[in-house]
Order: sequence, then structure tokens, then C-alpha cells
Amino acid sequence: MSRVAEILAYKGRDVHTIDQEATVFAAVERLVEKNVGALVVTDEGATVGIFTERDFLRRVALRQRDPRTTRVREVMTDRLICADPNRSIEDCMVMMTQERIRHLPVIEGARLAGMVSIGDLVKHVSDERHVEIRYLTDYITGKYPG
Repeated sequence: MSRVAEILAYKGRDVHTIDQEATVFAAVERLVEKNVGALVVTDEGATVGIFTERDFLRRVALRQRDPRTTRVREVMTDRLICADPNRSIEDCMVMMTQERIRHLPVIEGARLAGMVSIGDLVKHVSDERHVEIRYLTDYITGKYPG
């Protein structure tokens, strides 16, 4: 069974963050600049939440709040759902589906070790299945001596 650590080994452990006192406008700029859908929110280096495109749409745009004066801490999701690097990909997919989230910070010990998205998980599972199908096809057609 595959683990989150395998995805992090492939995609890297970079996590894009934003300070809770930053403006929403600065957060949106960073989302666009980094081409990501979520930022981990920090306070003096400690993880305190997550800011996503969904947070922007629901708590800023629809409520007509000014993104240049609204602070990230006012609109972030502070209920942070995380995973351990040894958690199975299947478990993470179930958890993300049940919680209706698309981004999962990965915590190793007390430190932020990476972030995976639902897209990362689906791609990994798809790639695994492709390899399995290829192996079985080669075996059936006699291309694999096994």
C-alpha cells in the first residue's frame, strides 16, 4: 500500500505559506504566483490554519470584503486537517472526501513536512494502476518471462 511519503519524495516537500497578518490580496497574489490552490497559514512560524481558493470565494468575494484590508486570519480555515507521511494514500483519499477538502498538509513530528492535493493522490493511484495493467498485459502476452 502506497504512502504519502512516496508522493512527497516525487513532488518535493516545499510548502507555500503566508503569515496570518498578511492581507488576503497578498495571499491571492501568492496563490497565483505559485500556481497552487492553498497556502498554509503561519503565526511566528507556527502552523495555525490554511487559506484556500474556496476560503477566498466564500468569505471574501461573496461577502464583498476588501481583499486589500482583510487579514488572512479573519477568513482562513483554522480547523487544520493533516496527515502523517506514513499514512496510506487510500486513507488520505477517504479522509479528504469525507471532510470535503482538496489540500492536506503533511506533519512529521512537530514540523510541516509537505502538502499533498487530491490531484496528487489521484495521479499517484492512476500511475500505479497503469504500471500494474502494463505488467499484467506483458505477462499475459508472453512479453514477461516471469
